[in-house]
Amino acid sequence: MSKQFDVVVIGGGPGGYIGAIRAAQLGFNVACVDEWKNDKGGPAPGGTCTNVGCIPSKALLQSSEHYEHAAKHFGEHGISLDNLQMDVAKMVARKNGVVKQNNDGILYLFKKNKVSFFHGRGSFAKAVEGGYEINVTGAANETLTAKQVIIATGSNARALPGVAFDEEKVLSNDGALRIGAVPTKLGVIGSGVIGLEMGSVWRRLGAEVTVLEAMPAFLMAADEGVAKEALKVFTKQGLKFEFGVKIAGVDASGDGVVVSYTDAKGGEQKLAVDKLIVSIGRTANTIGLNPEAVGLKLDERGAIVVDDECRTNLPGVWAVGDVVRGPMLAHKAEEEGVAVAERIAGQHGHVDLALVPYVIYTSPEIAWVGRTEQQLKADGVAYKAGQFPFLANGRARALGDTTGFVKFLADAKTDEILGVHIIGPSASELVAEACVAMAFKASAEDIARICHAHPSLSESTKEAALAVDKRTLNF
Repeated sequence: MSKQFDVVVIGGGPGGYIGAIRAAQLGFNVACVDEWKNDKGGPAPGGTCTNVGCIPSKALLQSSEHYEHAAKHFGEHGISLDNLQMDVAKMVARKNGVVKQNNDGILYLFKKNKVSFFHGRGSFAKAVEGGYEINVTGAANETLTAKQVIIATGSNARALPGVAFDEEKVLSNDGALRIGAVPTKLGVIGSGVIGLEMGSVWRRLGAEVTVLEAMPAFLMAADEGVAKEALKVFTKQGLKFEFGVKIAGVDASGDGVVVSYTDAKGGEQKLAVDKLIVSIGRTANTIGLNPEAVGLKLDERGAIVVDDECRTNLPGVWAVGDVVRGPMLAHKAEEEGVAVAERIAGQHGHVDLALVPYVIYTSPEIAWVGRTEQQLKADGVAYKAGQFPFLANGRARALGDTTGFVKFLADAKTDEILGVHIIGPSASELVAEACVAMAFKASAEDIARICHAHPSLSESTKEAALAVDKRTLNF
């Protein structure tokens, strides 16, 4: 017998579980269906982000950064260590513990907010009078009926053509997070977020890391000034980069992996590594969703077609997060999940994709919101730029981390902030001020005239805003 709900959410990642909770807060009878399993076969809600993405990668980044500080920087603080060692198994176990805490936290939030959770794969069965019938295939099969359906099924790692992930030698983000010992040589195809973060983890622990990138330059989505600084710093740290490469083949038949490629000059090259991380983007996940049963429209890339408010072509069916257009970021999915729940309730949920911040959690961190300098030039927008280095910030000096800068871009006439770009310590936290400012159409002068705590890294944000009018105080 079918179980009746007002809203059924398919997918328990950031977009799904947050959307389910918000819908429940608004008074709806809500169910969330998610099939992710932990190592014991139990439910592990949180999607890619919690299980094999944002959360575990940050745990490994933190552990490896502690190790590098102990190995290379503690001496500056008068701290001496003998026989420093890294227990990789313990590091991975801690990461797994952090993931479980987040899984359990989501299950607790479902219970607290009276969201019914079903562990299994959700798929469309058919349209019924006043809604849709959803099949749940899992340990216990269920049939659910809902007036409104929110699809939040996320994305999957994109594989190289003809090269499947075995998660032992050829790794997606999943396998990259489960490496059990430091590889002597690690190859990374793709210099995006996952490639840089995982490459940084194992480089810190002693691996020789080579990154192969098809694009002709580094981090072309970021502001050019930030990208140039980042490449300089990462190269100095020991990461090796090659740009403009074309992968010819990957041979994983031996003990390691051999990548054959053509370099930017047309020369044929080979790279032999112990393990290879393939980080060339992600594809929308509609596997098993059975969209044909109800006529749900997908685009040529397999993503679900939605309008600006996340409505699909079907009445009462919505889609959010990685499975639709826009940046594949957990926080974007969360905002869309909340907005859709509010729209179902007749409210006016809102998400501005132009103000979604981007973050790379390397050391130094990289974060930005808004348009880059090269985008403004291409669009013919008259702008002013202001930049302030962390080298001139007292708190950064005390931390011993003065790499990078904060950069403001503002409209030449109105002074409205058009973009903020940061490379340096705590960039992921500092960018939040820029998001708030830009959401309220603030000017650079608005930030420049706000009192910031001293000594703090946030003073660099204020100084960069002052720099727009060439009146920095500490540089």
